[in-house]
Amino acid sequence: MSTMKIPLATIEEVWDVEQSFNDYEQSGHYFYLKATEELLPNGRVRVQGHGEMIMLGGYSYLGLIRHPKIDAAAQAAIAKYGTGTYGVRLLAGTLDLHLQLEERIAAFKQTEAALTMSSGYVTNLATISALLRRGDTVISDKLNHASIVDGCQLAMAEFVRFKHNDMDHLEYRLKRANKNGRKLVVADAVFSMDGDLIDLPAVSELCRKHDAYLMIDEAHSLGVVGKTGHGIEEHFGMPPNSVDIKMGTLSKAIPSVGGYIAGEADLIRYLKHLARGFIFSAALPPAQAAAAMTAFDVIEEEPERIAALQRNYLHFASRLREAGFDLLQTKTAIMPVLCGESDVALQLAKYCHDHGIFVQAIIAPVVPAGSARLRACVCATHTMEDIDYCADVMIKGGQLLGILPK
Repeated sequence: MSTMKIPLATIEEVWDVEQSFNDYEQSGHYFYLKATEELLPNGRVRVQGHGEMIMLGGYSYLGLIRHPKIDAAAQAAIAKYGTGTYGVRLLAGTLDLHLQLEERIAAFKQTEAALTMSSGYVTNLATISALLRRGDTVISDKLNHASIVDGCQLAMAEFVRFKHNDMDHLEYRLKRANKNGRKLVVADAVFSMDGDLIDLPAVSELCRKHDAYLMIDEAHSLGVVGKTGHGIEEHFGMPPNSVDIKMGTLSKAIPSVGGYIAGEADLIRYLKHLARGFIFSAALPPAQAAAAMTAFDVIEEEPERIAALQRNYLHFASRLREAGFDLLQTKTAIMPVLCGESDVALQLAKYCHDHGIFVQAIIAPVVPAGSARLRACVCATHTMEDIDYCADVMIKGGQLLGILPK
């Protein structure tokens, strides 16, 4: 029998978290893990115990969940292949459908090849850890997603960070990296808690100057930025070879599940045989692969969705900023509505919930103390009336709580 004991500090930390959650539940401020009972038109949902609400906390940026063409593709895949595969991709789990999806992703991102994995988290973890060895250096933006951070920590390379979007500090890190090893710079395209964009032109230029590879996570930019929703390179008007390793998810603007890496054929071939998260994880279910593949078609066939999304989030941001809310430097569908202390953010979130708006409070330690916020996510299918209603409620709540002047 094992005699290993959990360190006392860990028990205390867990107790503190559980006690906080208990306090939030008792005060009516706990609004996590809520079950959606029904998806309704125009970005609305029916939530267990709350009734109909405007969904302002999800990632269906283009409103493609329940798109008839995508649903039909998923149903056809189940009819042909069933609900699962024979296991991991490397052995018996690969379907022709997976290969077709990867070809579609490569075409969409203008690369030689692509590879899909079971989740966005696994994709970052597996890719970064597979590419680096001792003597290499991985350089990460300070505000990168946890999956990037965990991949960097799992790799055997030296792991350093640069100040958020600070190009001088990035160059400092590049100059100090081991000259005998490889260098990999990793950043989110859109930062998931702040909504701002990486300065891709400057990052790409520095990587070329210092002979470093560049990996960009497009979880929140695919389908969101760029005139046709093709992502960060299109947004900045840059050629498709500006990013060496293109990562994205299939569970946000794309209404499915999984993640992908797109890049040169040699890179993809290497990952197929060295990335442990790919080798030892089950293949995407047929329905999810078919749904994702069809969603890429829909994005290109219905560009009005991207235009509607961008119009909606610019209007919402304008309303909130005019009222005095601090939205940091967001330029995308993610709205960080700063509240300050965690208790204030939770109170504003509850005010929104009580007025039929599904939005989450993001509090410390997920974000730094004193920067608690609501994270509102605008979708293409929200009506302008609902967007204005949400803005009105948040502004009124902000005034009542003293975040905004009355």
